[in-house]
Amino acid sequence: MDWLLYEKSAAEKGYKAVCGVDEAGRGPLAGPVFAAAVILPENCIIEGVNDSKKISEKKREMLFDIILEKALACSIASASEKEIDEINILNATYLAMQRAIEGLEIKADYALIDGNRLPKLNINAECIVKGDAKSQSIACASILAKVSRDRYMLEMAEKYPQYQFEKHKGYGTKLHYEMLDKFGESEIHRKTFLKSWYNKK
Repeated sequence: MDWLLYEKSAAEKGYKAVCGVDEAGRGPLAGPVFAAAVILPENCIIEGVNDSKKISEKKREMLFDIILEKALACSIASASEKEIDEINILNATYLAMQRAIEGLEIKADYALIDGNRLPKLNINAECIVKGDAKSQSIACASILAKVSRDRYMLEMAEKYPQYQFEKHKGYGTKLHYEMLDKFGESEIHRKTFLKSWYNKK
């Protein structure tokens, strides 16, 4: 498989700065959704990079620093749980992606977006289903977004120790629901994601 097929294809069309974009944290009950954008040097393959869900937390942490070092430009952004509640998770994900692209030190002129729908962007783009398993720059973005969100949730675990965020990162596990039953919601919970929990009460 050519990990750079989509990057090369965009370059052949004349685009000079192609960024891969992915998100992390669409599903959890708490915390922001994160997105990252990565522009890699031409023909750059980083050993060990894959879809962030397919590699261990330890390996993701190691690759995080290597990606930052090797990429021409990287940007990590988020949309808060309040924004998720206000504009819904899909639009909040798009907002985080837009912020990540706009935050790049090198202005991207083309974006490869993981998924099957395109956010509204100021540059040309294409979406790639399962892009984090097909495109090197999307896979790198996937790792940056995932590690950044996990680190954020570890900080929140210190601020709100009763929810044990370090164990579930905000996802709707049995433990998380048990802690919600015991302590109620926190400031960082997504109210729109707790409807089924409210209904049971």
